[in-house]
Amino acid sequence: MTRSRRALVLFSGGQDSTTCLAWALDRFSSVETVGFDYGQRHRIEIECRQQVLSELKRQFPAWGSRLGQDCVMSLGILKEIGNSALFERSEIVAGKKGLPTSFVPGRNVLFLTVAAALAYKLEVKTIVGGMCETDFSGYPDCRDDAIKALQVALNLGMDQRFVIETPLMWLDKAATWHLAVRLGGQSLKEIILEHTHTCYDGVRSQRHDWGYGCGNCPACKLRATGYSKFIENTSVV
Repeated sequence: MTRSRRALVLFSGGQDSTTCLAWALDRFSSVETVGFDYGQRHRIEIECRQQVLSELKRQFPAWGSRLGQDCVMSLGILKEIGNSALFERSEIVAGKKGLPTSFVPGRNVLFLTVAAALAYKLEVKTIVGGMCETDFSGYPDCRDDAIKALQVALNLGMDQRFVIETPLMWLDKAATWHLAVRLGGQSLKEIILEHTHTCYDGVRSQRHDWGYGCGNCPACKLRATGYSKFIENTSVV
């Protein structure tokens, strides 16, 4: 752990961002968190993130002592612009250029820009995000090149030396489960299963072996497939 350093984690309340939060808590002496309310149809994740934070503090006292400020930023402008199935109760299908209609243009660009402005205020140099190029549905703003380019732009525009860390960039969902278990054991695994939210339809009434969700949206299918592969790999070991 680098005790002298601080980090700001983009924390949505989902599996990936919870794993990234654990990753940061394992490495930094002080960790701030930021979430975004942008009119997403699975807005229930905002409620789930508070439960995740509470459980982390309760079950991991050492991590809890390192958790600092948490805030939720309102970015309703993304919904005003529209052009995504994440703002409507429409079916998520392949859209233009092969991208799923759940793609929100500029979402990660805006998230990281706002996070950097907050990091500037808090005098934090490390920003942690759950972007991933392995299981990413083809979203272009999840690619490593895009994140690296944005890091350069933010540093030039704010005259800072931010470092954007993406611990999951080259991991698939199964590997993300393995990382979570390495970081927090069975306790963290259970927190992710019981309290995080990934389903695009915001369904919390159906409990599967991999967690809560509708089981049919792309996010649920990705999480289910990853969990199945994780369990298979674990049983082999």
